Amino acid sequence: MGVDWAAHWRDLVEARSAQAGGGSPHWGEGRARGFAFSTRGEPDPFVEFLEPWLKPSHTLLDVGAGIGRHVVPLADRLDWVTAVEPAQAMRERIPALDNLTLIGSTWEDAEAAPAHLVICVSVLYSIADPVPFVEKLERHAQERVFVALRDSVQPHPAELMGGEPRIREPRLRDCYLLLREMGIKPDVTMYERAVSFRFESLEAAVEECRMRLGPIWDEHAGPAWLRSNLRPEPSGSLTYEGGPLAAGVLHWNPRS
Repeated sequence: MGVDWAAHWRDLVEARSAQAGGGSPHWGEGRARGFAFSTRGEPDPFVEFLEPWLKPSHTLLDVGAGIGRHVVPLADRLDWVTAVEPAQAMRERIPALDNLTLIGSTWEDAEAAPAHLVICVSVLYSIADPVPFVEKLERHAQERVFVALRDSVQPHPAELMGGEPRIREPRLRDCYLLLREMGIKPDVTMYERAVSFRFESLEAAVEECRMRLGPIWDEHAGPAWLRSNLRPEPSGSLTYEGGPLAAGVLHWNPRS
């Protein structure tokens, strides 16, 4: 279609990163705590989606495993799982399992064994050079590759509180066109789900939004917006109802 989709992807990632000032050096630590609190007890449609491919004899490689949201429940269903996660604060929240290998590295530098299934969930948004990243995913997959991404604006308070509009992150549709440019013909499975975000306190919500927005965070308007839009819970925590979110999975058999 006359578009360099890899360059298009890189432009989105770099422009968004520049807008946020490159991110806070402490972002990983705060994000790990906030993500663990917000997702505790939440259903995960991606784990349900993987059901047809799960076999007791299979292995799985999770690239960008975060706090282990996927490898922990999947470990009971598989022979072995490997989690690749560069952020120490995230890795520290993954429990020790008898059939888990934990690699503290970026995917680009990771030395991981191939696996039947390779998953990469909500990771590519910040990867400026996605082609070698995806090619490495494919090289390590013996049976199937799964890339899961949002396909609409993430309804997080930091994206919606006004002020300077956020430059959008890459979406599932951008990734589909990128894969087609690479010669990959993925299957596409879309789903929609209601999302909410929970915060331990107003201070925690302010800190998370401040880290997300960097120099475009407004120290006056930001906390005021959060006070008006977060719902207090009996436990003392705060909830933001984000509404419906469109997301999906691009999945394919490795060409090799």
